[in-house]
Amino acid sequence: MLRLATASLVGTAVEFYDFFVYGTAAALVLGPLFFPSFSPLAGTLAAFATFGVGFVARPLGSVVFGHIGDRYGRRPVLFGSLLLTGAATVAVGCVPTYASIGAAAPALLLVLRFVQGIGLGGEWGGAVLLTAEHAPAGRRGLWGSFPQMGPPLGFLLANGMMLVLSANLTDAQFQSWGWRVPFWAAGLLAAAGLVLRSSLTETPQFRELSETGQRAGAPVAEVLRGHWRLVLLTAGALSVGYATFYSVSTWALAYGTDRVGVSSSVMLTCVMVAVAVKGALTPAVALLSDRVGRRPLCLAGSALSVVWMFPLVALLDTGEPVLMFLGFMVALIAFITMFAVIAAYLPELYEPRVRCTGAAVGYNLAGVLGGAVTPIVATALSEGARPPWGVAGWLTGVAVLSLACFVALPETRPEPEPASVREAPGEEAARV
Repeated sequence: MLRLATASLVGTAVEFYDFFVYGTAAALVLGPLFFPSFSPLAGTLAAFATFGVGFVARPLGSVVFGHIGDRYGRRPVLFGSLLLTGAATVAVGCVPTYASIGAAAPALLLVLRFVQGIGLGGEWGGAVLLTAEHAPAGRRGLWGSFPQMGPPLGFLLANGMMLVLSANLTDAQFQSWGWRVPFWAAGLLAAAGLVLRSSLTETPQFRELSETGQRAGAPVAEVLRGHWRLVLLTAGALSVGYATFYSVSTWALAYGTDRVGVSSSVMLTCVMVAVAVKGALTPAVALLSDRVGRRPLCLAGSALSVVWMFPLVALLDTGEPVLMFLGFMVALIAFITMFAVIAAYLPELYEPRVRCTGAAVGYNLAGVLGGAVTPIVATALSEGARPPWGVAGWLTGVAVLSLACFVALPETRPEPEPASVREAPGEEAARV
């Protein structure tokens, strides 16, 4: 399990590194380089629009790779998604700016970001099912948290590289070529991830489906026909997680540097330390879900999000590093209280024959509302008087939607077996 979980974690970290490095570049440099004729606000909005295209593509990626995962196995998904995302990310680092090729530059960004989104849309489902379907039922939350630690690791790696480069290069050097280095590095990271995943085996549950002839013939059709309500509920429930994370990691980064006047290095440091705290708490929260259940933690996290969005915006607007960090940290603790457990929760909500498609589509649809729309809406709402209370209102509304959806979802944690029939240590893992 440790080898499998580590492979899931590393591969997910690499994929999310690819995705996050674009978001950071969009907040810091892509506007003036690829949309120079726009005003600063319009350029940032345009850069965030290309960022949002990746989220729009993710549900399509979950449909494509979900079909592969439910028909041909979880393992092929892990290779195809990583290869596609890595190649697109390296290509972004090679795109000439608007000054060199005109309107073709932002058009190429748009296409490559779409390809990135398709790859990432397949990654999450494959990585999560690899651990969830191998794990013993009583520890599914804990082992499932390993791929959930991939996003914060990817974020820290992406932003760490951006921070080092921006701190050691002049503004002219960073604008000219420095911002491209993290994109080029994605090729080496993707190659390392592919090597690590080469020894993985197929999950026991998919092998059973294959041996008994119970694989879904058309997974997407089955999900739309029999699980559409569950897909919408899971998408609505998870939307606040995306909205919280990307308001902190992308919109707040742009707002803090452009409107509050905080240096980009200070903003990146505040966000990165808060993300590191979130990542460190992930396995502890996931282990708690194996004891108290998935749904109570999701309800607690979404409820905390409802009450924290206005304080988050107020603390950000102070420009004080310690206060901004406090706002980010509490918001991300609320986030991880939900997202640490969903790697176990979502697979348990869907039957095995359509699990790769259903769980991935629900997860990635949430990204459209929470991840694609939020930075754009927040940037537009933050223009004008400070603090930007409109942003806090938007985030609170998304949090209320998520809380209502979690209320409508059932608990899925497997009931612990009575002591008289409990298997000896190791037997359950071997049987599963």
